[in-house]
Amino acid sequence: MVPSKPAERHRRNKVTVDIQRQIPASFDRVQRNQYGYNAKQVDDFLQRARVSFEAPTSAARAIKSADVRAVSFDPVKGGYAASGVDAALDRLEDALARLERDELVAERGEEAWLREIGRLAGVLRGRLHRPDGQRFRRPSKPKARSYNTTDVDDLCHELIGYLEEDQPLSVDNVRRAVFRPAVGRDGYEESQVDAFLERAVELMAAID
Repeated sequence: MVPSKPAERHRRNKVTVDIQRQIPASFDRVQRNQYGYNAKQVDDFLQRARVSFEAPTSAARAIKSADVRAVSFDPVKGGYAASGVDAALDRLEDALARLERDELVAERGEEAWLREIGRLAGVLRGRLHRPDGQRFRRPSKPKARSYNTTDVDDLCHELIGYLEEDQPLSVDNVRRAVFRPAVGRDGYEESQVDAFLERAVELMAAID
């Protein structure tokens, strides 16, 4: 087995320390008659994340920032309070994104990282610059849940300002964006908007 390069080992150790500091051993629970996140699922996922850094050779598969963005937990009564878990996952995702950026720069050079950032930004801009009301698909089913188009378009304008005019926008504002509900073709298709915002978060976490 080829040992890790010293710089790579240093970065990984730093992220491990960040994870240990920022992710508590346990979380507050909601009241027994309220719904929270399944505690076992949360603990298992975070344990996998710790193993990925503390003993990467023993991990079945390393946890990536994309895994953190995509993870979900079943709702159960008396589970972990969502706010605390979500905040910890945000910190974990940011730490992983920084590590992935540093590893890409170390392996392929800063130009490769800049090209990847430019590619992703270009994909986002292509949709962001579509006219209001036309940025995303409308649901095909007349009674399907959808997102209010004005709310989504407003966030897209903020993203344009962030990407092109250096206006401040927190990645957490995008992660936690909430849109008023719509029905059917009155709104944008939820799954397409969600997928787009995941890519926006990926970009923002990599460059912030």
